[in-house]
Amino acid sequence: MDVRIRATLAFTVSGSALEDALAEYDELTVGGLLKEILDKAIACDQIESEVVEGPNTLEEYDASGA
Repeated sequence: MDVRIRATLAFTVSGSALEDALAEYDELTVGGLLKEILDKAIACDQIESEVVEGPNTLEEYDASGA
């Protein structure tokens, strides 16, 4: 039986680690990065990820002046 789990996740990451992770993959977003991590950790058919606060792209991170 398939089970849908919905969770809220908040985390803090150093700016340099976030910048390195996003720069490694062209056009990757934080939401996409979370999807990749979850997919690698446990095989999921559908993963939805939405960033509701904080930078989601390298460009947004750079624009924040962090």
